[in-house]
Amino acid sequence: MGEITLPAYVQYLQKENSYPHPASAVSLVQTHISFVLLAGEYVYKWKKPVDFGFLNFSTLEKRKYYCEQEIVLNRRLCPDIYEELVTLTADGDSFALNGDGEPVEYGIRMTRMPEQQMMGNVMARGELTRAHLDAIVSQLVPFYEAAVGGDTVKEFGKADSVAVNVLENFEQTESFVDQGAITKAQYDAIIQYSKEFLGHEDRFQTRIDLGKIRDCHGDLHSANICLTDPVCIFDCIEFNERFRYTDVAADVAFLAMDLDFHGETELSDYFVEHYVAQSGDTGLLKMLNFYKCYRSYVRAKIALFTASDPAVDEKNTAACVAQAKTHFLLAEKYATA
Repeated sequence: MGEITLPAYVQYLQKENSYPHPASAVSLVQTHISFVLLAGEYVYKWKKPVDFGFLNFSTLEKRKYYCEQEIVLNRRLCPDIYEELVTLTADGDSFALNGDGEPVEYGIRMTRMPEQQMMGNVMARGELTRAHLDAIVSQLVPFYEAAVGGDTVKEFGKADSVAVNVLENFEQTESFVDQGAITKAQYDAIIQYSKEFLGHEDRFQTRIDLGKIRDCHGDLHSANICLTDPVCIFDCIEFNERFRYTDVAADVAFLAMDLDFHGETELSDYFVEHYVAQSGDTGLLKMLNFYKCYRSYVRAKIALFTASDPAVDEKNTAACVAQAKTHFLLAEKYATA
């Protein structure tokens, strides 16, 4: 495997003197859709020019629009973290942040959250407690109550609308079957379970009638939670409304599944029980396993997409494939429960 060549602007942003503030030891984190630069007390996030169908950042105009959307939507749960839209401009043969030249990229500047309090790191140290989950629930219950849930949003709660997202996952991962992360038997079992559940249209209609389809977070897992006081839940889905307009059960199931994935099954059960107790949403329990399966499969798919990105190095590629394999096993477990 040859050396990875990063875009010129990302190479520029890896230099400390590219920033108007102290930025010692700049580090780069990549996802399948973003370049994230950790620079001093700030984080700069830039969208990759990718088009996955369900997500389209292929033009500069689209990247600017979705940066603006990301700021507005994330301020709902994280009002103080998302600071502003930033522009990367041409400056002769180089670039400048918020310069006077022609804009070549748009990004987001965020306040950097404390690494040691990121939920994943707290879990890794074995320090996650029920009190942390209580704090998350106390943020989520009023968030969902206040979230938009009108006629446009409700449509996305119907079984055929949910099926679009669920079945799309299977289409997008078919080429990965029997390539090391998922077997044909697992793939078939998960599809069979998902289609059978989607056939019960009345379950989905009941959730609509109860007003449980809302403009949610859409990506509620530990990597997007910082256990500060108050808790900061960040990085919601901004690029496609059909992933965000969903049953609150799908959001809750995402974090519950992620806790299962990290071996915190007792805390996963507690989180769900406490959420149901605080919200009064007992009907969520009937949908939980289905949405856990769906969310686990989504995480596996994302890991495979990241592993397939030529800009990602060999070590991270292997880690992503291993993560996908575990998520597929978990999805199969929910499907056969």
